[in-house]
Amino acid sequence: MRHSGDSAALIATLRQQLRLQGWTARRIAGHFAIGEATAKRWLAGKGLALDKLDALAGLCGLTLAELARETERPMPGLAQELTLAQEKALSADIFIAFLFMTILGGNSPEEIARDFSVPAHDMDAALMRLERLALIDRLPGGRVRPLIDRAIVWRKTPMRALFETYMKPQFLTMDFVGEQAVYACEVMKLSEQGAAMLAEAIEKHRRDVQALAEQDREITHLPRKWYGMLCAARPLDMTQLDRS
Repeated sequence: MRHSGDSAALIATLRQQLRLQGWTARRIAGHFAIGEATAKRWLAGKGLALDKLDALAGLCGLTLAELARETERPMPGLAQELTLAQEKALSADIFIAFLFMTILGGNSPEEIARDFSVPAHDMDAALMRLERLALIDRLPGGRVRPLIDRAIVWRKTPMRALFETYMKPQFLTMDFVGEQAVYACEVMKLSEQGAAMLAEAIEKHRRDVQALAEQDREITHLPRKWYGMLCAARPLDMTQLDRS
């Protein structure tokens, strides 16, 4: 293999491609009849001889030469937000919107198709739609690559309206008393500067949760199910406390 910097980039690309194809450390271990700890060492680039690297690339439908080219291909500058036309197109189809957000989160179309029993031709049509919207690249072997930064903030009306219609009701009807309820609540007094800092802290928390989900996907032995998370802050209506 090449010098350490190139090798690290090659391993990073391999991990990304394996993740997009749904290959977790556990699944790799089962495929090669090895221990999961060994599979994790391979994914970290440890003890990864050329034949093993070739075998892992093969799981993604890639040769070593194709993996190297994928590593060297310059990534386009990832957009930080969608155009209004892109948001309108996404908000017009709840499945297309969900599929795009899960791809941003590192989930593969194969996993989504399996979880929701999506026929192959329907998934292909959905991916083609996202590609035409310049939101993803479709790569060899059924792989996809998002063209939007995963830290995107939804600022325009169409996607916020989609949240209002499909996600907000699930939080409004949530049983906050239930033992399985996961939430935190705080009351504070802030300046405009403090409120801006709070917004930044919420965004950092979102990125931390994305990292947590990615780690959980790699190491868990337990079944996983879909969760929604909402972090929000707003000025409180305190009139009920006014005793004047």
